Amino acid sequence: MSSFDVACIGNAKIDTFLTLHEANNHLRLLGETDELCIKVGEKISVDKAEILLGGNAANVAVGISRLGLITALVAEIGKDEFAQKIINTLSKEKVDSAKVYQIENQQSSFSTIINFKSERTIFSEHVRREHNFSFEDLSAKWVYLTSLGEMWTDAYSKTVDFIKKTGSNLAFNPGTLQIKSGKANIENVLSITSLLFVNKEEGEELLDYPHGQKSIEEIITNLQKFGPKIVVITDAKNGSYSIDEKGNILKEEAAEGIVVEKTGAGDSYSSGFLGAILYEKSIKEAMNWGAKNSVSVIGKVGAQAGLLYKTDFEKL
Repeated sequence: MSSFDVACIGNAKIDTFLTLHEANNHLRLLGETDELCIKVGEKISVDKAEILLGGNAANVAVGISRLGLITALVAEIGKDEFAQKIINTLSKEKVDSAKVYQIENQQSSFSTIINFKSERTIFSEHVRREHNFSFEDLSAKWVYLTSLGEMWTDAYSKTVDFIKKTGSNLAFNPGTLQIKSGKANIENVLSITSLLFVNKEEGEELLDYPHGQKSIEEIITNLQKFGPKIVVITDAKNGSYSIDEKGNILKEEAAEGIVVEKTGAGDSYSSGFLGAILYEKSIKEAMNWGAKNSVSVIGKVGAQAGLLYKTDFEKL
């Protein structure tokens, strides 16, 4: 039986980044409406194009592996030339891919990200997968469960059964589809969650709160009532907040740094936080690791290039 510090369950995909110089005259960013305008039919030169591994679960698996912890990824991918890039990158990052299932006659899922004026515009494709995962011969101290495509409910139920059977700790970061489905459809997961990660807007949606009308303290306290022992809320430049099992609320300021591209900010925070918990750091220290990991990632293109190693945190 394979034993891991963390088994990450979710997606692995290919991210294609197109970086354009801020002075590019083929694009216009309308500040009043936050709209990116491109003239139809134009052939637009990009300053750099990069094809990289992405997907929430893959990002967190790589982030935790870089911290010197034993990590596995549970995911379904296609079986094409890009699938091999996914497997090769996981191997290079020392992430176990034994339970990354390649599905015959399916292609890899892609996202194309336009990076312009330090803002990202994402075109995302999710190839329909059955997410028919198997947890046989798997042992993990922690399971990190995150976003999946349309057929996610069975995989989530299997994860719940695995947690109840093995006693593993569960870190949960629901994706857009799961949150939009409503709390009732994920309450079986929330009830056994040890550590819940959401951003402020996701927390508001889970609670059916209007945007910007409730305080962080009210949001995080009521999210904890769903069952998670610890809840962490990230709020972009406003930093992050956590509530522990005793109801104590902590705040960590956002780390300062240059913003190059924001993909993977949340995933890097989660991997830094969870990695610190595995090293038996305090919640406050874990928040600090999360913040530093996140600012490092948004200082580079892609969700993984800036992920810190354990030695980096020791130096910091």
